[in-house]
Formats: sequence, structure tokens, C-alpha cells
Amino acid sequence: MEKLRKTLRDSKTARWTALGIVAFTMLCGYYLTDVMAPLKGMLEEQLKWGSSEYGFFTSAYGWFNVFLFFLIIGGIILDKLGVRFTGLMAATIMVVGTAIKYWAISTHVLDGHTWHILWFNMNAQVFMAAIGFAIFGVGVEVAGITVSKIIVKWFKGKELALAMGLEMATARLGTALALSTSLPIARAFDHVSAPILVCLIMLCIGLISFFIYTFMDKKLDAEQAAYDKANAIVDEEESFKISDIWKIFTNKGWWYIAILCVLFYSAVFPFLKYAQDLMVNKFGVADKIAGTIPALLPFGTILLTPLFGNLYDRKGKGASIMLLGAGILIFVHAMFSIPFLNQVPVAIFLIILLGIGFSLVPSAMWPSVPKIIPEKQLGTAYSMIFWVQNWGLMGVPALIGWVLEKYCITGQVIKNGVTVNTYNYTIPMLIFMSLGILAIVFALLLKAEDKKKGYGLELPNIKQ
Repeated sequence: MEKLRKTLRDSKTARWTALGIVAFTMLCGYYLTDVMAPLKGMLEEQLKWGSSEYGFFTSAYGWFNVFLFFLIIGGIILDKLGVRFTGLMAATIMVVGTAIKYWAISTHVLDGHTWHILWFNMNAQVFMAAIGFAIFGVGVEVAGITVSKIIVKWFKGKELALAMGLEMATARLGTALALSTSLPIARAFDHVSAPILVCLIMLCIGLISFFIYTFMDKKLDAEQAAYDKANAIVDEEESFKISDIWKIFTNKGWWYIAILCVLFYSAVFPFLKYAQDLMVNKFGVADKIAGTIPALLPFGTILLTPLFGNLYDRKGKGASIMLLGAGILIFVHAMFSIPFLNQVPVAIFLIILLGIGFSLVPSAMWPSVPKIIPEKQLGTAYSMIFWVQNWGLMGVPALIGWVLEKYCITGQVIKNGVTVNTYNYTIPMLIFMSLGILAIVFALLLKAEDKKKGYGLELPNIKQ
């Protein structure tokens, strides 16, 4: 007979407190991720960056994760050494990368310097800021997979999708704050580096926050070990082995989720990098308030992602939810691509609708991974999904920046005494729409694979 010994995860207060602590760390990370998005125009004014340089800098987020496999290495470290070590490591890396980025943007040491990097010449300031952003990208992505595994650890068999939805909502709050406060802070301090300093301070607090969480995690592990001993439970699942990477790699369901992930996020996050500029160039919104319209998207997801996650927990239909979200994505970008739809209310409506689509897919996608992959392999599985995703987060912003500069310049205007380009965003929006179309294809393939293999993606998460 099973003895009535409970663990910390059985306490609602304890597991939701743990979630709140690690979610705050991710909020701080996502603030820095998108803090430069509203500053594209200011970068052109103060630092003389062009669109291709901004695209190069933005693409740096995925350099080390993609080409040096740091993200996959982080996943292996997570499965081998656990969430406490990996989380503290990731949070520290975020702080270091942000410090380098802040130095590059704020210093005058690099002014006027051009470096020859590999086969091309590069503005030294842009390159060092990109290096800092690339280092930060390693930290925030590894932190993301660590927090995902933490949530599975505390909420498996319970309110898993709701917990993941709330964590994503908190992270999106960081994005919303970045989009809505970045430019006012920069204007108030009269320099584009000021919001990055705010990020650096927040990330230091986030590091301390995660350190506090480690004490809760250590207590949970001790209680789980005592529970297993008292009930003669033997964990027969083997620990993670490097050969497990091949098992993940050959899993069709995993591939469909990974490709759906890269397509979906590549049609949203890179869009947000240029959304403020889109509002100025197409909809005629003033620079100082243009970031508030894209900020409606993450604010919407703050409410909707937990709602859809709770729906998935209780009613299921995960694959169908992802399919619906991808369909919304196509519609929104198609409408943004139509030249004569340039009224501000249209932009607000489309951003809100995109927020609904952006809430649907992640609320079902991330909680579906534990149904396909064993828990001992989850860290590596999530890291490999994030690695595939980073190809899009690295390549699409650079592609959009190149397309804008090559094909979309419509003229020039003078802002604050500086001549800057104006752009037509029709082609970039069509690129984003095509990503949504491909996402629909892979959402259908995932639904078919679930029906074939019986993963239970259409079934509720909460076990009665």
C-alpha cells in the first residue's frame, strides 16, 4: 500500500511559487531580447546604423547557438547536471552578454572604427554589440529550455499547459515592456544605450531570483527521493546518454514540432523587430508612439496564452490549436502586405489578431513535447528544437534587413537633422506570410503523425 507521503510539488502554493520565480528570470531575459526593436530609427539617427547593419546585429542572437551548437550542448548539460547548475550558468551568461552589448553601444572607443572580419568589413561598434547579443542569446535560450524542464518537473500530470502558458505570458510581459518603454527611456536619457543599462540591472536581479529558486529545487529533489524510498519506487528509466540524441533526431513527431516552431516564431519575433518601423513607414504613426501598437501583441498573449493552455489541459485538442494559430498568422501578414490597408485602426486590429494566433500555437506546442519525448531526454529535446528555431531567428531578420535595403527603399526624410530612409514593407510581409503557409503544412503533418502514433496530443493533460 502506498504511504501517504507528499512532495513539495503536491503543494499548489509551492509549485506556483517556483513557477513565479523562474518566470521572472525569463521576463528579464525577454526584455533585453526585444529592447532594440523600437530603437531602429534612433540607431540610424545617433549611431548611423543602416538597415543591413541592424539586421546583422539582430541576427547575432543565434550565431553561437546555431554554428557552435552551444544550445544543444546546453541541453546535454541540463540533462546531465540538472536544472540548478544549468539555470545559474545560463543566467550568468545573460548578464555577461548584456554587459558587453551595453559597453559597445555606450562607449566612444569604437567610434569611426571598421574591422575586417573574415571576408567583409564591419563597423566595430555593430560587431561588438552583435557579439554581446550572441553571448546573451546563448544564455537566454539555455535558460528557456531549463525553465521548460523545471515546469515539467513541477507540473507533469497537473496543470502543465497552464503553467507553461503563464510562464510564456510572463516572458511576453518582458517583450511588451521592451516594446513600450524602450524608446521613452532612450529619449529621456537622450541615448540609445539607456534601455540596455536598465536590462543589465534587471538581469542581475533575475540571476539572484533564480539562485533563490535553487533552494526550492534542492528541497524537492530530497523529498522526491524520500517519497520514492518510502514507497519502494525504483526509477527504471535509464539516465540520459549521448546516443539518445539520435533517438530524438529520428522521431518524426519531434521534427514536425521543431519545424512548426521555427516557421511560427520566425514569422512573429523577426516581425516584431521591424514592427515599429512598419508602423512609421506604412501607417504614418509618430516615432515616439509607434512602439505602443506592436506592444499590444505581447500584452494580448499575457491573457490568452494561459487561457488556451488551461483549455488544452482540460479539453485537449493540442494539434488542432496549433493548426488554427498558423491559419491566423497567414491572414494577418497577408493583410499587412496590402498597400492600401494603411489606416491605424487596421494595424491595431491586425496586431491584436496576431496576438491571438501567437497565443494559440505556443500554448499547445511546448506542452506537447513531453508527450512525444521521455522526461530524461527533455532538456536535449527542447534544446534541439530551440536550435532549429534559432536558424530562423538568426536568418529571417538578416533577410528582411537585406530585402528592405535592396528592394524597398522609397525615399529619404530628415529626422532630428539626420537623413534616414523610408521603406515599403509589402515584400517583407509576403515573406512572413509564406512562413505561415508552411506552418500550416507541418501542423497538418503533426496531426496526422499523432493519429498514427497515439501520442495523445488531442487529449487533456490533467490526469484524473
